[in-house]
Amino acid sequence: MISAEAAIATTRFGLGPKRGELADAQSDPRGWIKRQIATGAGLPPELSGFAPGNQRMAELLRAHDKSDADAQQLLRQQLRDAYLTEAAARTLYQIETAAPVTERLVAFWSNHFTVSVQRPAVVGLVCAFEREAIRPHVTGKFVDMLTASTRHPAMLLYLDNAQSIGPDSMAGRRRDKGLNENLAREILELHTLGVDGGYTQNDVREFARILTGWSVAGVREGNPGSFEFRPRIHEPGEKVLLGRRYAEAGEAEGRDALTALARHPATALHIATKLARHFIADNPPPPAVARLAEVFARSDGDLAAVTLALVDSPEAWAEPLAKVKTPNEFVVSALRASGFHGRPEALLGALRRLGQAPFNAPSPAGWPDTADQWIGPEAVLHRAEWALALALRLGGANDPGDLLTETIGPVATAETKTAVARAPSAADAAALVFASAEFQRR
Repeated sequence: MISAEAAIATTRFGLGPKRGELADAQSDPRGWIKRQIATGAGLPPELSGFAPGNQRMAELLRAHDKSDADAQQLLRQQLRDAYLTEAAARTLYQIETAAPVTERLVAFWSNHFTVSVQRPAVVGLVCAFEREAIRPHVTGKFVDMLTASTRHPAMLLYLDNAQSIGPDSMAGRRRDKGLNENLAREILELHTLGVDGGYTQNDVREFARILTGWSVAGVREGNPGSFEFRPRIHEPGEKVLLGRRYAEAGEAEGRDALTALARHPATALHIATKLARHFIADNPPPPAVARLAEVFARSDGDLAAVTLALVDSPEAWAEPLAKVKTPNEFVVSALRASGFHGRPEALLGALRRLGQAPFNAPSPAGWPDTADQWIGPEAVLHRAEWALALALRLGGANDPGDLLTETIGPVATAETKTAVARAPSAADAAALVFASAEFQRR
């Protein structure tokens, strides 16, 4: 008999079991997770054929440099098409992957360091950002992911740092432009210390001064579209961030500040809380948070070590259905269970209707991670409608009893089992599985 721990491993730490995956995890659920963490999250062949972010950024810069409205409109459409193709491929890979634990980690950290197509300028860059700044570091050091995400053209454009100009810099004294605090504020509030991390508005301003000059190379520079430090717009002089003095050192100031933020105790607590909220419960148990924060600090932000500590947390295994699936998790888990044979682009339509199109978070805070943000009367109705539509498309391709056993079998209530067994058709039975309270949770 399959255990509830196997269900937790494949659904909470993974992306929902494919056929046979519950049985694979049954003998050693924790080991099933840890083996995937040890493998890391390298770029899979299915996602390796797309243009890099600096190339896309260079195309955007060239179009604007020509001041050709028609060329700019054509490029915007091309970048939109690229986003749709790449986001669909990424979702399809989540459905088909044999390493769902690492893909969940990629999605978690991508949401932590959100860039969103809500800003049209980064439409063509968001998928490249995940591939280049997030994926290589999900089992590495937090400071490396923090630095890579901050330097990426998608983040520099999304949070307006590319044009942030030090008021007393060479360029600042000649232009009617100045400091932009967006990137500095979001790094402090969202990426590192957290909203209660003890920083002040003066710290935001000082950090913004430190980050001036972190920009993107233009079309007539050495590597257009890539990170470029611009001394002419960097604010000169000493800065003081969180009580620490940073002597004038150009780009090195930003690197040193990011390293200090990554090692700050408030960052350890903030990251531990977010991980525990995602993998354990909406209200994370304080003992688990404390242990994760201690491992984060002791290991200098080693994310593999922190994730392994999370897997070893007894609280993560105490309640099989503690979390509500987001729309993306719901769709991906349903299609992992039943198989997907349609056009990848159709996946994006389903996610859009359910309220979570990829890389489309409404703010730099990313998608919410608590049940109250995802489950309301209208949302439940949309999920039930989608579940029925999927079941009808499947027809008799999946035996309802097997579908239940291979997905929610270890945690299904007697009422759900009876309802599925008594359903008037295979499609109705499959719809009941997908729409069940047990399938909606992880």
